[in-house]
Amino acid sequence: MEKEKHVLSNQNQEEEEADYDVIGILEMESNWSTLIEKKRKQKPRLLKISTESVGVGVNDYFKAIASKEERIRECYSETIEVNSNEFVEMMVLDGCFITEILCRVGNIVPHDPKDPFFNMSWVFPFLMRDLLRLENQIPLFVLQTLFDLSMTCLDKKVPPLAQLALESLDYVIERPADKVLKENDLCLEMKDSFPQTIPSAMKLHVAGIIIKARKSDSLLDIKFDNGVLEIPLLAIDDSISSFFLNCVAFEQCYSNCSKHITSYVTFMSSLINKPSDVGFLSDQNIMENDLGTDKEVVRFFSDISKDVAFDFQQSYLSKLFENVNEDCRNQWQVRWAEFKYTYFNTPWSFISAFAAAMLLLLTMIQVYFAIYTYVMPPKPPS
Repeated sequence: MEKEKHVLSNQNQEEEEADYDVIGILEMESNWSTLIEKKRKQKPRLLKISTESVGVGVNDYFKAIASKEERIRECYSETIEVNSNEFVEMMVLDGCFITEILCRVGNIVPHDPKDPFFNMSWVFPFLMRDLLRLENQIPLFVLQTLFDLSMTCLDKKVPPLAQLALESLDYVIERPADKVLKENDLCLEMKDSFPQTIPSAMKLHVAGIIIKARKSDSLLDIKFDNGVLEIPLLAIDDSISSFFLNCVAFEQCYSNCSKHITSYVTFMSSLINKPSDVGFLSDQNIMENDLGTDKEVVRFFSDISKDVAFDFQQSYLSKLFENVNEDCRNQWQVRWAEFKYTYFNTPWSFISAFAAAMLLLLTMIQVYFAIYTYVMPPKPPS
């Protein structure tokens, strides 16, 4: 049994304290003793793996980093007021933890199907998010030192550390395949070839996508064809919100189960960005809001999708996401839809526009005959 992921189980709290302090030294100085104790509890298993799998002792890591302590401290803009032993311990714990992650990405460390930590699908996105935070980063040469030391006893060729670092971020960023990767070149490009979301309901409506209710026995039975998005009715209340919450938490903890509920929740979270989106879906008989105000529905879907690991390419809705985004990229369709939405949003606006067009046409006919009469006056009767 797994404990429900903290982010999912505390949605109503404005301030959340993460269960996992992955890395970081600057932002936690004020409660250093608490931080170091947390890290000692969280990472000993990984440190044990790092030492046993390559035949390097813990003391070897500590000696290697201790010799570089002064250089490491100089890398930080702030003076870190901790003693030497704790500082080195922090660097070793964080560094070994990160190199362990990178080695798993590069298949240097064999995958363990019984691993209770890395087999949970939310772990890697959570770690990558934390690794990218500026205040959490540690000097690259620290990682390089630990990595080189841990690889000395291996009899197989391993990729360079920089390559492993890039590969670990491939699902959110990409680098051109035709460029040679330099060992210390960590320049990254944001990935845009696979859209991660679709526009909100109102934006889809303005873009000319027709959204309507679909009669189905399953909430998951969502269809998109020829610019028409059909969604089954969702009656959202406290019970269904609790159901979604627990299903998403379960799917996040077990990598071998389907991710259909997570896919559905992510889809609805994309559609619902503002209260106006909730109102629009209610008008289309797609949603019945028994949860509270429209703002509460927006907040629920925003919170439940926060920090959730979701692979769009493996989702049962992947083709739907792709097709909806492709339709939205059709600029002529979008501009024509925006024109209709702006000027013909109501029957009265259409009637007014039609009357104005007829008046313009009659005026042009009148002008034409006036000019024609002036240029070609009628001949007097003989």
